Amino acid sequence: MEIGTILPDAYKAMAGLEKVIGKSGLPKPLLELVRLRASQINGCAYCVDMHSADAKQGGESDARINAVAVWREAPCFTEQERAALALTEAGTRLSEGGVSDEAWAAAAEVFAEDDLAALVVQIATINAWNRIGVITHMTPESFK
Repeated sequence: MEIGTILPDAYKAMAGLEKVIGKSGLPKPLLELVRLRASQINGCAYCVDMHSADAKQGGESDARINAVAVWREAPCFTEQERAALALTEAGTRLSEGGVSDEAWAAAAEVFAEDDLAALVVQIATINAWNRIGVITHMTPESFK
């Protein structure tokens, strides 16, 4: 099912959120790490493939892309990336206890308020994209 064809206004609205986030002060590589981690957690094969490729195209090394799944154990992520990945995990796994005060405080410490707002919207947006991908059984080969 191609949501963009069947409900183009809904697809455009989602894409519009991505445009707003893209204009924020958040570094594009960080946004790809967030998108990739949420997609891994949600089991969205299409999005994992896309955001891994986008991260690589944006200059990320294979080592860092592969380490996103185990970012807590990997030494290659900055304090800001770690805070964003922790908030992403908490925001993606809401049913497992929600976002802790610690995760929120760590993110608030390393992001300006407008960037933190953009990060929250990015986490919500990628989770919505993932749900569309998983519900409709999208795979990397779906639209080639």
